Amino acid sequence: MSPVQGLLERVVPGSSGKFVIEQKSTAGEDFFELDQQGEKVVIRGNNPISIAVGLNWYLKYHAGIHLSWNNMVAKLPDALPPVLHRERHETASAYRYDFNYCTFSYTMAFWDWARWEQELDWMALHGINLSLALVGTDAVWRNVLFRLGYSKAEVNEFVAGPAFQAWWLMNNLEGWGGPNTDSWYEGRIALQKKILKRMREYGIHPVLPGYSGMLPHNAKEKLGVNVADPGKWCGYNRPAFLQPTDARFQEIADLYYKEMNRLFGKADFYSMDPFHEGGNVAGVDLDAAGKAIWQAMKKNSRNAAWVIQAWGANPRSAMIRNLPEGDMLVLDLYSESRPQWGDPESSWYRKNGFDGHQWLYCMLLNYGGNVGLHGKMQHVIDGYYKAAGSPFGKSLKGIGMTMEGSENNPVMYELLCELPWRSSAFSKDEWLKGYISARYGKCTPRLWEAWVLLGNSIYNCPPRSTQQGTHESIFCTRPSLKAYQASSWSEMSDYYRPH
Repeated sequence: MSPVQGLLERVVPGSSGKFVIEQKSTAGEDFFELDQQGEKVVIRGNNPISIAVGLNWYLKYHAGIHLSWNNMVAKLPDALPPVLHRERHETASAYRYDFNYCTFSYTMAFWDWARWEQELDWMALHGINLSLALVGTDAVWRNVLFRLGYSKAEVNEFVAGPAFQAWWLMNNLEGWGGPNTDSWYEGRIALQKKILKRMREYGIHPVLPGYSGMLPHNAKEKLGVNVADPGKWCGYNRPAFLQPTDARFQEIADLYYKEMNRLFGKADFYSMDPFHEGGNVAGVDLDAAGKAIWQAMKKNSRNAAWVIQAWGANPRSAMIRNLPEGDMLVLDLYSESRPQWGDPESSWYRKNGFDGHQWLYCMLLNYGGNVGLHGKMQHVIDGYYKAAGSPFGKSLKGIGMTMEGSENNPVMYELLCELPWRSSAFSKDEWLKGYISARYGKCTPRLWEAWVLLGNSIYNCPPRSTQQGTHESIFCTRPSLKAYQASSWSEMSDYYRPH
């Protein structure tokens, strides 16, 4: 059974025989076609992901069936709605990326294989072909530290607990929320192997965590190496940063990659984010640091690319500008509000964009796993086409979902994932009609009226707004007669009339 037929049987049990799945390997852009062969619907594409997108397109726009995080199982009519005319969609977007480090802690920390299998099916249906894959990295680090002479107690002081591993792997804290049990590590290894097997069956490239120079805070005393102190993050001590000029940098990096390869195999993409969110770079030769991280990655996997998040001051231009183009893929993490690709209207404007490196237009949207309706529907569409039409558009290679918390605002992620497959700019109202029909089975006047209201209010956050996602619950604020928001940095505002 092909990967897409397996997907079909999971989401629409007993239906795989009603479809003809055709994979046509061709050079050039990804594509899918919908066609008819007697009573069967033909879904054709150049790889399993393209075919899965075609299946989802058929279900949404021909059969009126919407598959989402809220429901990944559907029932088809006995006779499938026919495809009256062959329909073809292509995309020039080489990559469609999924996940923020935070997603693995805020939403997915305790997912089992059943939930992961469902998510991987959702990803395939929505065209994801590049995905962060963090599960089991804690086991890699445990084994590496053992080989470096750290005791079990010392490992437990360094490796964070499941709900905090995002910030640990971004080099912001260590140890918090742990220690983890031996059975936890073994379970993570087994789960990651299942995840990676399914990713590779679909053709989703895993982005594995690479070596960024991170070491425990006591590495200077323990290992006798030269490290920089990146300072504190929100009161937490950051891990140490191994200086790229230290004689043991490549040795420790080799040890890390050897263990990663042993457990999970090599990858074509590795994620490294040194000095994330305000890390102190005093005394660090950033050019040398970038080259050391890059060289270690390329030594391990000759064709690999470095995936890095554009967030705040990261990535420092001095660290990436002398690296070969094509060996780095930058996630413009907050493109919908603070793009860094070179938009002069952005508060995080970079005159030179990402110094010629390839990049993705990403939507962050959700912060902290907060639950509530929020979005910039038309602006996300317009921003994507603005970026594509700019001088920086030639290095734009696709889109990315970089939410901190998942399973919310599905309409926004549906919209983002369809952008690469539509040939020209369109309006949110035009797109919403199809979304409504799929989500509810039909678009009635009352449904249309409700969604126009939502689209023009809560999903119409002003383009210049930089508030961090949906309004936080006031139940999370400190007691006050004037309680308005929980955090001090999220710039909340009433941009629509709530009543």
